[in-house]
Amino acid sequence: MATERLSRAAVAERALRLGDEGGVEAVTIRRLAQELGVTPMALYWHFKNKDELLAGIVDYALSMVRSDRAPTDPWQLQLRAMAEALVAVMREHPSLPGLMHEVDKTQGESFCQATNAALALLTTAGFDVQEAYWIASYLLNGAIGLVQMQPDCPANVPAAEAPEWRRQKRLALESLPADRFPMMIAFAATYADAPDNDRYYAFGVDLLMAGVEAMAVLHLSRSAKMG
Repeated sequence: MATERLSRAAVAERALRLGDEGGVEAVTIRRLAQELGVTPMALYWHFKNKDELLAGIVDYALSMVRSDRAPTDPWQLQLRAMAEALVAVMREHPSLPGLMHEVDKTQGESFCQATNAALALLTTAGFDVQEAYWIASYLLNGAIGLVQMQPDCPANVPAAEAPEWRRQKRLALESLPADRFPMMIAFAATYADAPDNDRYYAFGVDLLMAGVEAMAVLHLSRSAKMG
């Protein structure tokens, strides 16, 4: 097999594709070797075991996170761009949010680079490095949660069956006792149509960033009073 096909990035890319198609459980050294047309031993040059492979997948996926903001932009815009780029990559690769919770992300250079950039922005905003790390973790886990909790039917429901799934969900909510759950019944109407996921993600990133920006204002106010 050509050397370039056995590069670490090529192996991780194919493993990521396997995860997206069949879930994380589908990613095994043996299955990956079959996909690449090599023996399992050939993959151990890059990843000694499955844990290293999963960490490699995350590192490869995060290497694709690119923001479109200039380094001279305000820290809020740069940080928002990072969050938006992360959400976009996870939307494209449905196996990634779960993997992000499973692996030690600090093993990968891509995560360390992104975290370092976020810490630099947040310390510029006036937070100390520990506070900045808390905020970076909040944004990371918030972005993961946004993707994992995307509205509409579960990922394992075929697209052709989605309208019926929504109908059943709406009927189930509408059957709740009206005197006890009037707002849940009102919410049932939202299942009449497919959700606007782009609006959902824009709202979610706004919500995450609003917390960070409000805390920055509060932090500056407290610092001014102490000064």
